[in-house]
Amino acid sequence: MKEFCCEYMDYHANFNCDIHKNPYDCPDNIIIFYEKSNDYGIIIHDGGSSRIEINFCPWCGKKL
Repeated sequence: MKEFCCEYMDYHANFNCDIHKNPYDCPDNIIIFYEKSNDYGIIIHDGGSSRIEINFCPWCGKKL
């Protein structure tokens, strides 16, 4: 299991919705992590699969 910089990032990066299988469909899912490219993004809930790549934690400011 990957360790995260703070409890908020840990919670949001590991969030699993019981209702929505696709993280882009769940309004409660705001952070997505791509293991293949090892990058993080903030999900844009516009009906598609858009995201904004982030390099720093939105909560504590540490480099990801």
